Amino acid sequence: MPLINLVVVLIVVGVLLWLVNAYIPMDRKIKNILNIVVVIVLVIWLLQVFGVLGSLDSIRIGS
Repeated sequence: MPLINLVVVLIVVGVLLWLVNAYIPMDRKIKNILNIVVVIVLVIWLLQVFGVLGSLDSIRIGS
């Protein structure tokens, strides 16, 4: 993945998260959970993009 695509994805996710935090009325705890989930997903995605994590295709959840 080219670096410019990576930067664009991070900017779009950041802006969307900021919009949700700024303009959607939610409890502070729910916003914190949402922020943590988004950050964890982004970190896992970045590790996979850079090849540190490997492929996640072989991981199955459920039966």
